[in-house]
Amino acid sequence: MKYVIVIADGMADEPLKEINGETPVIHANTPNMDFIAKNGYTGMVKNVPDGMTPGSDVANTSIMGFDPSMLKGRGPLEAPSVGVKLGDTDVAFRLNFINMKDGAINDFTADHISTEESDELIKALNEHFGDLGTFYTGVSYRNLFVIDDLAMEDLKSTPPHDVVGQQTKDNYLKPITNEKAQIINKLMEDSVEVLENHPVNKKRVAEGKLPANMIWLWGQGAKPVIGNFPEKYGLSGATITGVDLLKGISTYINLDVIEVPGATAYFDTNYENKVDYALESLKTHDVQYIHIEAPDEAGHEGNLPEKLRAIENIDSIILDKLLKELPKIDSNFTIALLPDHPTPIDIKTHTMSPVPFAIYNPNIKEPDATEVFSEDMSKGNYGTIIGHTLLSEMIKISKE
Repeated sequence: MKYVIVIADGMADEPLKEINGETPVIHANTPNMDFIAKNGYTGMVKNVPDGMTPGSDVANTSIMGFDPSMLKGRGPLEAPSVGVKLGDTDVAFRLNFINMKDGAINDFTADHISTEESDELIKALNEHFGDLGTFYTGVSYRNLFVIDDLAMEDLKSTPPHDVVGQQTKDNYLKPITNEKAQIINKLMEDSVEVLENHPVNKKRVAEGKLPANMIWLWGQGAKPVIGNFPEKYGLSGATITGVDLLKGISTYINLDVIEVPGATAYFDTNYENKVDYALESLKTHDVQYIHIEAPDEAGHEGNLPEKLRAIENIDSIILDKLLKELPKIDSNFTIALLPDHPTPIDIKTHTMSPVPFAIYNPNIKEPDATEVFSEDMSKGNYGTIIGHTLLSEMIKISKE
């Protein structure tokens, strides 16, 4: 039996006046999403437990079948994907290259700086601040800083995508009076002088691009202990994603990470390669996660056309081919479709509302009454379930 979970990151949204009061999911052309919903079982899933921040680390750990309550931050989850093995006293911070303007966070991606440019800036940071810790290159604006100081794990940090337009000093690590917080806050402030004068940024300005003129450190934590996927479920599994965070979670729980050419974690990601590599992976794995970041990026940017395009690409490329090819691999396949969390266009950040999900197996004889995939499928067979039980529900269906 084969199981496929398609994670349309941040796809869930709110009604928008620009599209006649519809949500992007409803407005987009999604015949395959609707097929799965109409011919399967549907419901709502709560991927973010009460009291936790609706981050991708929390939501995707849930979808991958584990209770996220033991997580401390996304920094340590991204460490394995950049080749960093954390020591017992290390704390890993997610490092964003940002654009700061007039003392405020202007762009949390630094105009989607390239990985090659980031690598040059990371080298400069290690030269100037290497006595504090070590900086590691990730992908684009998403990078890593590791420091040997467990006391920093419990500081309160703020994701930069949640406070775009706000003053940097208002969102530094807290408590502001804490000595450890002051070290990190000073490091972020001191990075400005190093980065603004760097040749990479001078070239970016000359080309009309925003400079990556400050680092933002957040999402810190020590090495997590989450669980072992093959031991818990008795199944082999793999993940396809362009996001280091999900690669890291997968590594910690012993899911294989399938590297896909052109998986950029942005609007230009290669959808065709993702589905082709997933189908190939299913020849040797029981469970395949396919994660697509593009809807979330569009939500953060407030970019409705790109969000619609991403949703339609997921439908017409990934889901269309899966529904055609999976029966050739296993006549008793089960596929699930869901966002991890909403990233509404108008809000430009994550919310913790339950998200819709649909599960389809060709052997389902009596699907529920849902007609189309939408943000409200609370009247489906499942009502509302807890995120880390999703895979168990898929397994039950395949055995019916």
